[in-house]
Amino acid sequence: MTTFISHDKRAQSEITLEGRLGVLQCHFTWDLEHYRNTLLSIKDMLQDIGTEEGCKWLGHIYNLQGYVHFQLGSVEEARSFFSRAAETFRKMRGVEEGPWLVVTYGNQAWLHHLQGEQEESRVYLSKIDGLLSEDPSQDELHPEICAEKAWTLMKFSGEQKLLAADCFQRAILMQPDKVEWQTSHVFWLVYMSKQGKTGVEADIMEKLRKAREQDPENLYLAAVYLLQLAKRGQIDQSGARELATKVLRNPVSSYSGIKPLMWFYRTYTSLDEAVALAEEALKLYPEERYLKRCVALSYKWKLWERDSDPSPSLIEKGIRAHEEVLSLYPDSSFMKRIDLANFYTRSENTKAKSEKIFQQLLVEDLEPAEKQVVFNSYAKHLYFTQRQPKMSIQYHMKAAEIPIKSFFQRNSIKLLEKIRHRECNQDVDRFLSRLKESPN
Repeated sequence: MTTFISHDKRAQSEITLEGRLGVLQCHFTWDLEHYRNTLLSIKDMLQDIGTEEGCKWLGHIYNLQGYVHFQLGSVEEARSFFSRAAETFRKMRGVEEGPWLVVTYGNQAWLHHLQGEQEESRVYLSKIDGLLSEDPSQDELHPEICAEKAWTLMKFSGEQKLLAADCFQRAILMQPDKVEWQTSHVFWLVYMSKQGKTGVEADIMEKLRKAREQDPENLYLAAVYLLQLAKRGQIDQSGARELATKVLRNPVSSYSGIKPLMWFYRTYTSLDEAVALAEEALKLYPEERYLKRCVALSYKWKLWERDSDPSPSLIEKGIRAHEEVLSLYPDSSFMKRIDLANFYTRSENTKAKSEKIFQQLLVEDLEPAEKQVVFNSYAKHLYFTQRQPKMSIQYHMKAAEIPIKSFFQRNSIKLLEKIRHRECNQDVDRFLSRLKESPN
């Protein structure tokens, strides 16, 4: 009888514990997408952001890295990153504890719980209770929690990315003096805006201008602003050269500003200048994998340059660069494999390797969006390289009928419409008519 009561009490205790964990604000309760390929891509993306001293989002980076590693099965790595997050927040804030630790403690409580370490989990729940009891407005999420949630949601896709705006706005409304929150919110607005040929809408451009004034040392922001000005016809070549000099002097990061600056050169001066910038950066920092990725991207742009015939030397450089990038990013290799396959098709010596990559991708267990990319890319490969137009049509249809709105779906539909008009193809006509009537 005594044993039964003991088990009953323990069961009640676990229910209470799980209930408390369920209402925490942390990565484990934010309903984050957890497809393995998505998590692997985010892991690489976070590594490329870098962990330089002075990065205002460093604690948030460590927290998300911890969550991603846990979901991928690396529990001890997750513990280490959560500990680093707590240490970083303390160092940056200059005090031992505060509301900025709520998310980190929540992550640690969940990790211990999922590992069966319930007493340790309760310790962190008590710490969170202590932090929240100091907050006079417990009905509202603390701005620090809102900001971290917003920053995290931005790294995912779909609905999660859409929710980020609301979280940023709430955080900024409660604490408008945080420059990094304002800047990240503007990045979100630029990224999510449906940009025409003249760039973002006027109200977003004004927010971008104000953010530039408030955050003058942010080179990524400067490069994005320069690019948006150019879309409005204000092409500042001297400003671009000055910014390039600063970017090359600063630590390497995916937020150093090099990629939007490359886009500026590609679109408004010359593609050769974009290639030269990437190559110069890599000469200065030859071991940085992110710069190797930028160089490979610039070669990819050259490969697809309109009205140009890529030279054998470019194809050879592109193949070498993409093979190296693929080896450096083995965990998020999906698009990189397609890019390499496209380079392989341009050389007689490697065409068979291209077909092999596509055949491997076609039988892999991919997410629907990834399948759409493969079908669209393989359709083009069949048409231009394999000279199999009928089979190419079948794969464009496969890409088009996946109900995900994307560049690849639009591209396949556009090419099918051209085929319908050019060849009066009745099969394609019936397919497009059915697609148009489909509720998706």
